[in-house]
Amino acid sequence: MKQSEKTKRTKEKIMAAAMEEFGTKSYDAASLNTMCIENQISKGLIYHNFKNKDELYLQCVGQCYAQMTEYLQRTEGDFTDVQSELQEILHSRQVFFAENPYCCNIFFDSILQPPKHLQGDIRQLKKGYDMYLAKRYRNLLGRLELREGISEDFALEYFIMFQEMFNRYFREKSDKDNEIKSVIENHESKLEQMLNIMLYGIAKETGGVDTKC
Repeated sequence: MKQSEKTKRTKEKIMAAAMEEFGTKSYDAASLNTMCIENQISKGLIYHNFKNKDELYLQCVGQCYAQMTEYLQRTEGDFTDVQSELQEILHSRQVFFAENPYCCNIFFDSILQPPKHLQGDIRQLKKGYDMYLAKRYRNLLGRLELREGISEDFALEYFIMFQEMFNRYFREKSDKDNEIKSVIENHESKLEQMLNIMLYGIAKETGGVDTKC
């Protein structure tokens, strides 16, 4: 076996082990020692291929955002109304999380419980995902009759700001609640309702947007 192929397989094995470790625990609770023991990987091999725990975690975060963005793009459909497209975006998220539970945990850990010293790196890794969602949100807004004085650009900025505030609210809840799973379930169950309320707030009330959940 060529050295390059051997190195590739080694990195893939380490990444698979890291995805499981970070995909079942928070960043703080995850342990490289545990990962090595459970997967029979020497610690020296990890540090030969990755600088430290931070780099390995960020690799997992980047992989999850890339996979999720690719999945949303691949499953994107054609819609004529706002409600159907919004529901499709949220449904596709939920299907992806159900099919990729490790990514689900890593995604929400990076949003709701991000390591403070890695927040800047995580923002960079999220850029592609954020840009894709901004495009989808702009498509939604383009089909709404906005209130007088509200531009599409302003509405998009409001949309993104709302999402940040929504995540920040649940980030604070996750700090107080050790059961992150319940926080995630609460986050997802309320997201569609809150987005509908937000859309209704920036559209003319006679615009015909169905705000039922």
